[in-house]
Amino acid sequence: MENFVIIATFTYQSEYAVLALLLEQHDIPHVFLNETMASVFPFYSNAIGGIRLQVHKKDEARAKKIIEDFFNTSKMRIV
Repeated sequence: MENFVIIATFTYQSEYAVLALLLEQHDIPHVFLNETMASVFPFYSNAIGGIRLQVHKKDEARAKKIIEDFFNTSKMRIV
């Protein structure tokens, strides 16, 4: 995983569920670190540093653009 970089951090899985589908749709390999721990113990998410999204270095710019576009244009909001 040395060629992967962290580009975003989330607290809950619901914050990135659609984003994960968008990354898959654009064939961007990604990994969510601490995803299992946060799903089993949701209140530990902040203590373990959140759920971190990692992508390969070569896909970093494309993935950041997808995240930016999603959060700027999507009417979906976490409540």
